Amino acid sequence: MPTVWEKVTENAKLLSLPGVYLRLREVLDDPDFCVGEVADVISHDPAMTARLLRLVNSAYFGLAARIDTVNRAVSMLGTQQIHDLVLAASVADTFARESNHGMDIQGFWRKSVKCAIACRELAVLCNVLDSERVFVAGLLREIGHMIMYQSVPGPVEQAMVQSRKQAAPLFKVERVILGIDYAKVGGALMRQWNLPRSLWEPTEFHVEPAMAKEFPLFTALVHVGAAMADGTQDESAAGTWLNPIDSYAWRMTGLSPEQCRHVPGKVEEQLAAVMHLIFPEQQSAIA
Repeated sequence: MPTVWEKVTENAKLLSLPGVYLRLREVLDDPDFCVGEVADVISHDPAMTARLLRLVNSAYFGLAARIDTVNRAVSMLGTQQIHDLVLAASVADTFARESNHGMDIQGFWRKSVKCAIACRELAVLCNVLDSERVFVAGLLREIGHMIMYQSVPGPVEQAMVQSRKQAAPLFKVERVILGIDYAKVGGALMRQWNLPRSLWEPTEFHVEPAMAKEFPLFTALVHVGAAMADGTQDESAAGTWLNPIDSYAWRMTGLSPEQCRHVPGKVEEQLAAVMHLIFPEQQSAIA
């Protein structure tokens, strides 16, 4: 009989990102690439072009001048930011095609986007210039649950119920029931996709941020953003998101609870608009 880890990783191997993203990675992996090649790859995919231009012209980016070509978008934002935006859209498309096996897909993506926005706001508070990469890390931090639901939905549900009943961290309950946790699964999937360490390390270690080696600040920001997104799901329990935050994350970010108290409100203000930007085709189903 295959182990839980074997079942999960076998399903993960079946998932691949869209061709436009894979072609973009090929270009960016070439040390001699040019901006025109990046723009050409995206421009050959009309849906991705439309989504990217919608994103960069949104109030979320707040650019002074309207951007009407992919070439201009790449020049204005830079190749890393373009990569991260295309990646976010590609992951959304990949999992939109997958069966959710009874998973609350709307709730999952709303919480993921909440976490992403929170991470970006926290990064700005920390004067992190690479706030969009932290946004994407926040968006993907729970992606392991998608794979686990497809592979072993029963034990995953059992862990969630037990976590709520015991008020225990979900990743710890998952380790007891399944022998693995969603963060480790997410990190494994992202490494399989050859994503940068600055993305997979915060996913794999945000549950225990002190374990991050190369990107401890990003990981700590995702840890705080995740606590915020998880804790603000229940409107009757305002402020409880502060409770599970690791003291290491406060030290690493240099933030205090007082500095962060306004962030959940800013997240709610932006949530609907960002959902529409990332999921334009599925908006009616996910909103």
